[in-house]
Amino acid sequence: MISVLAIAGTVHSIAVTKTITVGNPGTSSPYDYYAAYDSGNNEVYVSNEGVATVSVISDSTNAVIATVPMRFSPGAIAYDYGKGELFVDNGGPTTTLGTVSVISDKTNTVVANVTVGTTPVGIAYDPSKGEIFVTNSGDQPPDVSVISDSTNTVVATIPLATSGYDPISGIAYDSGVGDLYVANQGFDTVQVISDSTNTVVATIPTQYEQGAGVAYGVAYDLAKAEIFVTHSGVNTVTVISDSTNTIIANISVGLTPEELAYDSRTGQLFVANTVDGTVSVISDSTNQVVSTVTVGNGPFGVAYDPSKSEVFVTNAADSTVSVISDSSSTSTPTATASSTPTTTPEFGSAALVSVAAAMAIVTLSAVVISRKKVEMTQKAK
Repeated sequence: MISVLAIAGTVHSIAVTKTITVGNPGTSSPYDYYAAYDSGNNEVYVSNEGVATVSVISDSTNAVIATVPMRFSPGAIAYDYGKGELFVDNGGPTTTLGTVSVISDKTNTVVANVTVGTTPVGIAYDPSKGEIFVTNSGDQPPDVSVISDSTNTVVATIPLATSGYDPISGIAYDSGVGDLYVANQGFDTVQVISDSTNTVVATIPTQYEQGAGVAYGVAYDLAKAEIFVTHSGVNTVTVISDSTNTIIANISVGLTPEELAYDSRTGQLFVANTVDGTVSVISDSTNQVVSTVTVGNGPFGVAYDPSKSEVFVTNAADSTVSVISDSSSTSTPTATASSTPTTTPEFGSAALVSVAAAMAIVTLSAVVISRKKVEMTQKAK
């Protein structure tokens, strides 16, 4: 008989700890909500596309402390910690030029509006250059506007490809190599932009047919020097090595994954699955789903708050934000004797057990859920 000592203090569970109302609850139409974490004030900014506002949430109280009126329909948000500002794209009508609004996190007011291309949809901050990169999906051919945060003016425009290329919201800055990675939903590719030359230096094809995978959200994993890209049409996340710009894994997640965020404390990626109302949690050490968390209706945007070890997930269909603790633990160890240790943890959890007789540590794997792949047409923004 093997005696097993279960160390309760190392049993981690990932769960929703708070639900926050934002935007305009009770409306009949779903909206896309993006989120970004402000490390200067420990606040989370959420764009409310349907009511043209940005909600400011304090992470100490998990309550909305300010509402910023915006132009048109605010979308993707990026935090510029060098200036203490938030950059928010305003898509507006597709027949007009789009703008990017600059919000001061000191006053929670719009301090500038920068004209970019048509229908800006994605945005990322490059701290090494003090620049903001904005994807313009309505331009033909589509391109990326580069904004200097010192002057709040466009200093470069980067063509992406020929007409038909369709960058969506996914763009992320890779601080390890100084490149920007842009998801291309039309061709199911990822393009790589060098921030030193402001040119496309690589195009990474995916395994999917043109338009089938629908490349969408992008996140950078600093610890592994990898890029994670969601494919909402086939319910997978692609992992790309930034040293070779090649695909090293494809991971099945929930239904219609959209945005995602990297949790630097646990080395995990949190992926919002819009259709089934869940968040898939991926371990970057195994490239497997280690937990699935049920949130609100239509989860879309994701932001990681390192100061509280929490993940904020916007629920576009019910005007709420779910706050997820990236791990919680108990502290009382319990001892049990068994000839066959239990090997299946509660769904959404991972456990470490100490086998006392053998003086070895056995790591129990969390349940990995592979969702049935479905093809669906991505709604246009």
